Amino acid sequence: MYDPLHSSKLEVESSESENLKLKTDNLKLDETRDTLGSFKVVHEFLRPCTRREAYAADITYGTNNEFGFDYLRDNLEYDPARLRQRDFNYAIVDEIDSILIDEARTPLIISAPTGDSEDLYARFAQIAGGLAADTDFTVDEKQKAIQLTPAGIEKAEKALGIGNIYTEKGIKYVHHLETAVRAKALFQLDKEYVVKNGEIIIVDEFTGRMMPGRRWSEGLHQAIEAKEGVKVQKESRTFASITFQNYFRMYKKLAGMTGTAKTSSEEFYKVYGLDVVSIPTNKPIARADRNDQIFQTETGKYKAIAKKVAELNKKGQPVLIGTVSIEKNEVLSEYLRTVGVPHELLNAKNHEREGEIIAQAGRRGAVTVATNMAGHGALITSFADAADDRETPAKRNSSFQWKTH
Repeated sequence: MYDPLHSSKLEVESSESENLKLKTDNLKLDETRDTLGSFKVVHEFLRPCTRREAYAADITYGTNNEFGFDYLRDNLEYDPARLRQRDFNYAIVDEIDSILIDEARTPLIISAPTGDSEDLYARFAQIAGGLAADTDFTVDEKQKAIQLTPAGIEKAEKALGIGNIYTEKGIKYVHHLETAVRAKALFQLDKEYVVKNGEIIIVDEFTGRMMPGRRWSEGLHQAIEAKEGVKVQKESRTFASITFQNYFRMYKKLAGMTGTAKTSSEEFYKVYGLDVVSIPTNKPIARADRNDQIFQTETGKYKAIAKKVAELNKKGQPVLIGTVSIEKNEVLSEYLRTVGVPHELLNAKNHEREGEIIAQAGRRGAVTVATNMAGHGALITSFADAADDRETPAKRNSSFQWKTH
């Protein structure tokens, strides 16, 4: 976010001679920082500051989630001196279609614990575990919804020892039952979430990254905790909420960049009043778009991929493989291990090393298996493995990409 209209009161005054000395002393550090810091987070290069200080700068760089949540936190403050953000003047959004189109209606919610969770979550998780898809409930993947069948309701009533769940226990028990079945049928481990340090952590379906601190609402998070056998946290009450669409529309000027906006140009104009302009590539596109290969079984597909990657690896050709989930990511990794191909695994479980892993993906013989992590192909650096291993146009165009479904 860029704000050219304000004058910061937090600027630190120093003389020109002090600035010159500082620049001279830090010249070597700056060179290292510019090279290494372009793809790896090095804490020594970062200066701690408050959020208020960060927003007081001319340019504030951050994630869409943090900007949105800071806006919600500001709306919960009683003292103006504690406000973080200022006027909404100008926002430049990277991967703009992912945030303003795909995630546009995703609500950011600030909530607080209201009381201890009941043991009903564990009880209904056990009941849901005994229900079978299609027989006891139906699943609508598109709407993220489930529908209990008469047979499923009868099974649940028998497990609870009651005659009619709707008349004897009311909406509370019905809600717990439906939520437990949703947790079982629609939310899968290592796809929608991971278990880390005894907690359920949501995985962003658009970026493939973990979102610590975020929780599903209406008891769904507690139902998943009960399903996975971790400690069920307190129930919460929503205090503030906003969608990305409503947040970014508050800016007087809005712009962004992405490689896949042209297909959404009509929606950008209708919703945000933004025109989409295609910028031609600096050099002709060298990528060869081959036809899809269809396999009868998933096992056959993975064996074929492992065999092909092994061949390319012997030639020293870099390979980048994309998978749709953490589970598929780790399965493919096992196949590569069986054929003896060294590789890097990138998913939400080790996203802290994301920039470092992706930057190395262009090295000679590098094999990288990654889940969907939006917008980081540009981070791949063309390295020389040795002093005499200079980059050439042939090497620059030699990487091989494979997307699995």
